[in-house]
Amino acid sequence: MTLEPVTLSMPPEMIRGLERIAEARDLTPGQIVRGLVEKELKRNIGAKTPNRADEPLVARLQRLLAAEMASAHGWADLAGRLSLKGYEVRPAGGGLTIHDRVTGARLCKSSELGFAYARLVRKFRCPMPGHPHRMQQILNDIAAGVSPDGDDDLILIEDD
Repeated sequence: MTLEPVTLSMPPEMIRGLERIAEARDLTPGQIVRGLVEKELKRNIGAKTPNRADEPLVARLQRLLAAEMASAHGWADLAGRLSLKGYEVRPAGGGLTIHDRVTGARLCKSSELGFAYARLVRKFRCPMPGHPHRMQQILNDIAAGVSPDGDDDLILIEDD
């Protein structure tokens, strides 16, 4: 690997701290910094972008998967239905993404197909197994009898 020089400006106490860490690990300060930069780059690979998926792809996936997603009766049923079509759903941030089952390529957000994570939690009455967001407020609403859409009918009574 070819290395190119980079100049960084840091406060003196940060430089002393870096030198102490490097000495304790028997490394150079440059090795410590390169390791941290490499770790940060790896962490950001595959990070979600604010851009929406390719519209023609979303339209094709919507035609192919919407009926299956709407017909699913639970998370295992949804996974099975999508698998038969060659796709899978995975947790991503606070929602879900659709991936090619063979390549693992991320294709779009489930919400772009009209099936946001919250909507599926309401439908299945439980969070996706293994998803970091447990959607407790939705489950509390379900237990309290709040309508599945989250909006109770409002009845106004007016005096004559």
